[in-house]
Amino acid sequence: MLIDSGRIVSDFDPHFKVFHELMQFKVQEILLVSSLYDAFIMEEDGSLATRLIKEYHGLNLSKAPRITRVSTAEEALGILKRRPFDMVMTMPYLGSMDAFELGGEIKKIRPDVPVILVAHHIRSTFADKLDAHGVDRIFLWCCEADLLLAIIKNVEDHRNVDEDIGRAMVRVIIYVEDSPVYASLFLPMIYQEIVLQTQSVLDESLNERHRLLRMRARPRILMATTYEEAMDLYERYKPYVFAIISDARFKKAGEIDSSAGYSFLSKVRKEVSDLPLLMVSSESQNRKAAESLPAIFINKDSPLVRDEIHRFFLNYLGFGDFVFRMPDETAIGHASTLYEFERMLAEIPDESLEYHAKRNHFSNWVMARAEVALARRLHCDYISNIGNIKEMREDLIFKVHSLRKLRQQGVVVKFRDAGYDIDIMDFVKIGEGTMGGKARGLAFMWACLQGAYSEGSVLTDYTVTIPKTCVITADGFDAFVAENKLKYQPDMPDEKVADLFLDATLPAWLRKDLAAFLKKNNLPLSVRSSSLLEDALFKPYAGLYSTYFLANNNEDFQERLSQLESAVKLVYASTWFESPRAFSRYSSQGRGDSMAIIIQQVVGNRYGDYWYPSIAGVAQSHNYYPVMGMMPEEGIVHIALGVGKTVVEGEKSLRFSPQYPKRLLQFSTVDDILENCQREFYALNMLDNTCLKRYGSNLVKRSIQDAENELPVQQLSSTYFAEEHVIRDAYLPGLKIMTFAQLLKYDAYPISKILTELLSLGRKGMGCEVEIEFAVAIEPELKKSTFYFLQIRPMVTGSERADVQICDKDIENSFSFSSEALGHGNFETMADLVYVNPDDFDPGQTRQIAMEIAAINRKLTAEDRPFLLVGPGRWGSADPWLGIPVQWADISRVGAIIELRNDILKVDPSQGSHFFQNITSLGIPYLTITERQPRKPQKSRGDDFVDWHWLSEQPEIERLKFVRHVRFEKPLIIKCDGKNSEACILPGSFHQDQVCEIEGQRMYNQQYS
Repeated sequence: MLIDSGRIVSDFDPHFKVFHELMQFKVQEILLVSSLYDAFIMEEDGSLATRLIKEYHGLNLSKAPRITRVSTAEEALGILKRRPFDMVMTMPYLGSMDAFELGGEIKKIRPDVPVILVAHHIRSTFADKLDAHGVDRIFLWCCEADLLLAIIKNVEDHRNVDEDIGRAMVRVIIYVEDSPVYASLFLPMIYQEIVLQTQSVLDESLNERHRLLRMRARPRILMATTYEEAMDLYERYKPYVFAIISDARFKKAGEIDSSAGYSFLSKVRKEVSDLPLLMVSSESQNRKAAESLPAIFINKDSPLVRDEIHRFFLNYLGFGDFVFRMPDETAIGHASTLYEFERMLAEIPDESLEYHAKRNHFSNWVMARAEVALARRLHCDYISNIGNIKEMREDLIFKVHSLRKLRQQGVVVKFRDAGYDIDIMDFVKIGEGTMGGKARGLAFMWACLQGAYSEGSVLTDYTVTIPKTCVITADGFDAFVAENKLKYQPDMPDEKVADLFLDATLPAWLRKDLAAFLKKNNLPLSVRSSSLLEDALFKPYAGLYSTYFLANNNEDFQERLSQLESAVKLVYASTWFESPRAFSRYSSQGRGDSMAIIIQQVVGNRYGDYWYPSIAGVAQSHNYYPVMGMMPEEGIVHIALGVGKTVVEGEKSLRFSPQYPKRLLQFSTVDDILENCQREFYALNMLDNTCLKRYGSNLVKRSIQDAENELPVQQLSSTYFAEEHVIRDAYLPGLKIMTFAQLLKYDAYPISKILTELLSLGRKGMGCEVEIEFAVAIEPELKKSTFYFLQIRPMVTGSERADVQICDKDIENSFSFSSEALGHGNFETMADLVYVNPDDFDPGQTRQIAMEIAAINRKLTAEDRPFLLVGPGRWGSADPWLGIPVQWADISRVGAIIELRNDILKVDPSQGSHFFQNITSLGIPYLTITERQPRKPQKSRGDDFVDWHWLSEQPEIERLKFVRHVRFEKPLIIKCDGKNSEACILPGSFHQDQVCEIEGQRMYNQQYS
């Protein structure tokens, strides 16, 4: 991302890059040369600079220039030698020299600086010196800031026109006028009309920043005062002339010629039969001459001159509706938007299509809407070579539709009922506030993706996109809470909070937009959180808020709307639930949270009575547990069949490195595959659509075997033959095993390459390690499958900020050692240890164990005592047979965690789950210990261990049925070496000088403990 003068020069807006390059020259510094009296007259109604700023802001223009005033010609020449100026504006009387003499001297110093003479009376303009060198333009000051704005813009237009035509084929309006009086009247009028008309026709589907960018492609206004100047402008810019506005009487061949305007316009009309021409004259007899050309005529002195100028722009310059006509000028239809324009192109007769195409009407109308690229492609020079009318029609429709879709790629568009086109708009937002962390990350990567396509990139060859997305910004939550007078009460249980929110009413504006959005969306939807605190670097809040899935197929629209509103309110309610509040307290997040919401089409297809994605998963750019020659920086991926709940809640999924997709540690042998493969998956029940399920979120768990005849299982599974004890990578009768072999082993769809590029893109964009969530909808021909990006969040890798050394002596004196440890540093803050007693552990009672741990956690939280937690299997797993299913609120005071793998529960580490992400982001040491000799540890670097015998002898504070709470006199010493993924835990009574450490680490502990 590049910063230029406070603007974001968009690496994220490749479709709008050309607009950033337009209007490179800006008048930023103006030197005003005037007496105090002249300055007083100019500022009679207030500060000139202030009025100019207001004029800029009122028209949504860029930064207003700064005005520096000097009183004399000598001061002006002196300051010009010291400082650069973009324009000099001078009054006629300057004491020692007049304006023309000053202009001549200025040109000697700075030949390129335009000098504008501004007088209060026509007598002050030195009519006899109109041809004198030094003054470029003369105007009469009428106490109007819009004249100054018009002068500035005209200077910019003359300077930028050549480069802007080369970059974007911008159009040119030639304005011929030699009278300072009428130029001062008409030039501001023309500019105001151009700006306002351009603003009015810009497509409402653009967001505000892109609308402002497109304003840069407005037509450039070029002034001439003589016939020769006018002809020179016309010849130089002939292919790009948009219209000509000309006086009738001005100089030709050095003499005033009353028919100079007619001669000029007549010559142009002979060459271009349909170019809009306007003659402006104070002599009414010129009307007949104008009409004979034909050209539009306006009397300069008409009291309705402003209205007539407006009608000319509206009716002849393409700023109004496009009126489709037959060759005899009979109107047969009109279009006010590109969407209507595209639809009419398919319907109008061949004769009308050919009539408009050959006269460049299509290109001019589109150009008026600042659609530079499309205008270029619709220009008659490009479409005239098309063989026949049918091909021309197809080509025009294709170009218009492609542009409409392309410009929405990577863009978050303000939702508007009338302009919402679901076919091309992938990301819209309802509301004016912030989108929250999760939606902001999604929008960031959506924008980054647009610049990622390049030759040789897998992202170019395969479809990588996002689901149709609508974000309700956080002001919806704030308005909801305020209008219903809801107040957070610390002791209110989650159930009561949910009831309170369900009984409340969403703001009327939000309900209206939700209804409009839902009318155009009839596919299943997910309603997800996007908290303001969510997915921050050290506070991800991963999985702490609610998510709901809606079948969205009930025949009654009001029932569909009611379910969507209820889902929104329940996600709002989760903002006040205990788990995120506990996480906020632990992470020292003092301020209250607010909630935006993401509504997305659920990735996948319908298979029978169920809807689900073929693949869902989580990919991390940093692998905390590299094995089999893998490197941490090569990343790790977890995938599963069905909705991603399987992966993010720590159930059985397939883990692989995107660099080595064929190296599957879990699938080393047939027995390993049978033990570790996914047996069940989550899907959305499409028949259960009568109400929103408050618990379970309308998702059901299905057996892989039950879905064996459905496309994803057919494409992604292998078959087990028990009699041979072999697994074959083919869809054959027998037990289905989710190996994803077609993707990982045979590369029929390059999911590994796609993930590698996305992780690299995310890491580069965020400047840190990242985790992404994704889903894939496969097709019968795998290469045509679609990869959907769902979410990105930053990771914390436990960067080595200080040195830690674990020597053999430390291991010998420790009661626990891990060779798979996450975290870094010395930790000496925990004197409490809570562990699941291995003698009492029962895999069928893990929910009861979670309740016992939660009870102890509440007591330790009240005493503000952090603790070390030890237990078997995956902590925080949604599958109670894989570990202890604690929620964050159950362990909110935990200071370090040990995850045990043994003969009773031998599961893969928790990496990839929401629970794991929150633990690592807070820097909590997380030790995985594989017990091979649980009763008689050797206490050597080569073996993980926990000295259970030593632990059993320690004095206990409390013993429950499954859990034991021990407290030591001195805090434990936990040493984590993140460089080598090792950790050991020593008793606090062990003398400090016996511990291998260096002074720098001790200083680090004092700073960060």
